[in-house]
Amino acid sequence: MSRPRSATPSVPDKARGLRLRARLRYLYHGSSPRAVRFRLAVIVIDFLIIGFFLAAPILHEAGRVFYVVDYLIAAILGLDLAARAYAHTDLKDWLKKPVVWIDLFVLATLLFPAWLYNFGFLRLLRLWSLLNSDFFWRTIGHRYDDTRVEEVTRALAALVTFVFVVTGFVYATFRGSHPGISGYLDALYFTVATLTTTGFGDITLPGNWGRVLSIVVMLTGITLFLRLAQTIFKPHKVKFPCPVCGLQKHDPDAVHCKACGEILCIPDEGA
Repeated sequence: MSRPRSATPSVPDKARGLRLRARLRYLYHGSSPRAVRFRLAVIVIDFLIIGFFLAAPILHEAGRVFYVVDYLIAAILGLDLAARAYAHTDLKDWLKKPVVWIDLFVLATLLFPAWLYNFGFLRLLRLWSLLNSDFFWRTIGHRYDDTRVEEVTRALAALVTFVFVVTGFVYATFRGSHPGISGYLDALYFTVATLTTTGFGDITLPGNWGRVLSIVVMLTGITLFLRLAQTIFKPHKVKFPCPVCGLQKHDPDAVHCKACGEILCIPDEGA
């Protein structure tokens, strides 16, 4: 009689799994030229996917072709997320990251476009999650990590993401029910005019909810604009934790910590 097969993985299967995990860690977290080229290719694909998300309200009219591309992107994003999860040491720790939940929600909108299409505007959060990820800055921005370039890029990503998320929400909610919102460009025009508090008044949203949305866009827009201006014009500070009080940001030429007076030894940026 043949012996029953064990439910536990065999030694060769475990070895293959360990080799695959090591390979993925090498590609996603390694510093070799090959690993960097791999991550650059992933980032390029990410930007192409974000471009598709941006054009989705227009491309949706293509019907079946749109859904084919939609599911293809879902497969690519699903493989990428699965690979990142498997390459991570602690899955629970990986799931605690907000950018991971954003990507999972984006994947859900791609897998169920017929049911979650009205939430498709939230796919543009992928831009924010990409430009705020360690994956991006370790690959493209390693020279600009913890510099003014990184701060400005993050602030600009927040502003651009907010503009297009609100535009998508206005388009999905008020298109067809409001004569002023007949296309995606109308929704973008309303968002920018409201966000900049220009207030031309040629497109206004009806009802109390329309007024509430306009107020939220104006207040949030002003906040994001101020943050962007602050990161551009404020004096640059370097990230160097004080060994005594833990203060993170200091002037590049600081000798003493402003909080506790501890002597600092901040390395030069070119070092």
